[in-house]
Amino acid sequence: MGSGQVTSSVPSGTSEFQGKHVTVAGLGISGLPAAKALHARGAIVTAVNDGDDARAREQAAELEALGITVRLGDGATLPEGTELIVTAPGWQPGKPLFRAAEQAGVPVWGDVELAWRLRGPDAAPWLAVTGTNGKTTTVQMLASILKAAGLRTAAVGNIGVSVLDAVLGDEQYDVLAVELSSYQLHWAPSLRAYSGAVLNLAPDHLDWHGSMDAYAADKGRIYEGNKIACVYNVADPRTEDLVREADVEEGCRAVGFTLQAPAVSQLGVVDGILVDRAFVENRQKNAQELAEVSDVDPPAPHNIANALAAAALARSFGVPAQAVRDGLRAFKPDAHRIAHVADVDGVAYVDDSKATNTHAAEASLAAYEPIVWIAGGLAKGAEFDELVANSAKRLRGVVLIGADRALIREALARHAPEVPVVDLDRTDTGAMLQAVTEAKRLARPGDTVLLAPACASMDMFTNYNQRGDAFAAAVRELGA
Repeated sequence: MGSGQVTSSVPSGTSEFQGKHVTVAGLGISGLPAAKALHARGAIVTAVNDGDDARAREQAAELEALGITVRLGDGATLPEGTELIVTAPGWQPGKPLFRAAEQAGVPVWGDVELAWRLRGPDAAPWLAVTGTNGKTTTVQMLASILKAAGLRTAAVGNIGVSVLDAVLGDEQYDVLAVELSSYQLHWAPSLRAYSGAVLNLAPDHLDWHGSMDAYAADKGRIYEGNKIACVYNVADPRTEDLVREADVEEGCRAVGFTLQAPAVSQLGVVDGILVDRAFVENRQKNAQELAEVSDVDPPAPHNIANALAAAALARSFGVPAQAVRDGLRAFKPDAHRIAHVADVDGVAYVDDSKATNTHAAEASLAAYEPIVWIAGGLAKGAEFDELVANSAKRLRGVVLIGADRALIREALARHAPEVPVVDLDRTDTGAMLQAVTEAKRLARPGDTVLLAPACASMDMFTNYNQRGDAFAAAVRELGA
């Protein structure tokens, strides 16, 4: 197991960028370090940004102090002489800037692509994770397992820590646990992970990608050039299809994860035990116990799937079984991810405000029964028929909030007409307390009141964190 080494004291790749006119599109978490890294390597950098708010002006001042040209409020025009664009991941491919670049024959990279190309010759390998839901939790679990094995690692990428900062920082790593969004993968054509995983695929960001096929294809880029294992979800055949389509290194294997007993070259669950039949000798006959289901926090089905995916990636890197168990036991999930808030009068109250799309909400609903479901918000073009039809038998009642609650109400009328529904037509600060109060009225001892909105939060809240905090505060007030 080699030791990767990354340092920033002497910039690598200087000759490639010296005197090159590079446009950095977008500031923020990715744009700022990209502009600085390119400038340090001798590039003539122009940073452009659609917005011209206080934060953008602050970041612009920081870059201008280094001698970098910044153009705020105009992200559409290609600066004269541009030879390369490095874009923030969220910028859509159809933007005028990129159309102009295509016509001029100018390549476009994302910050992940730049980080990959700036890695030193002895750089730490990447264990990479993508999927519609569960990415952050899986990457955090993976990092916890790697640390339990005594490896120097960090959870980076779409998780909020720039992969560029990790690659160019002074910290030395043995391996990196990298979360990658479909946006980041779209702009990272030369990325080649040591092992990669696609956790699941459900319609999301289709306005950005243009179609489900394009979205899936960008997710599938994570498998390109994998060295050891392409990890896929047995329950989601589309993820295995992406493995089949990938061009990988010779000897790289397809490794599945399943909540059932595992077949050969899979990780799965047997009698409450997480089991490996992929990274063992004589896997036709042998299996290795890794951990107990109770070691996973919380032990909801979709979170056990996350743990199995993390374990598969860690095992592909040679991590021993005991480190999987120890890492899973040490892992604590972020707030607002199927978090138990309190029990009040025999009813459990669970905050999964992070369930901002139908796929995530369905996974959350599958973990409990019976449920009083609090749902609604901004639908972002989602449809709710499949979610409601698949979850109807678990529902004791539903409380609807938010701008697009009518879409869920109509799906409930079609697929669960017998389930009582409370429709709250208010968006003020007291709305969540009323929602929780109505849920308490519908619930019986032994039930779970579950906030799994299946929608974005910005119609009523700053973000899903604030929505979850409001739910937790309402539950505490109810308990008091």
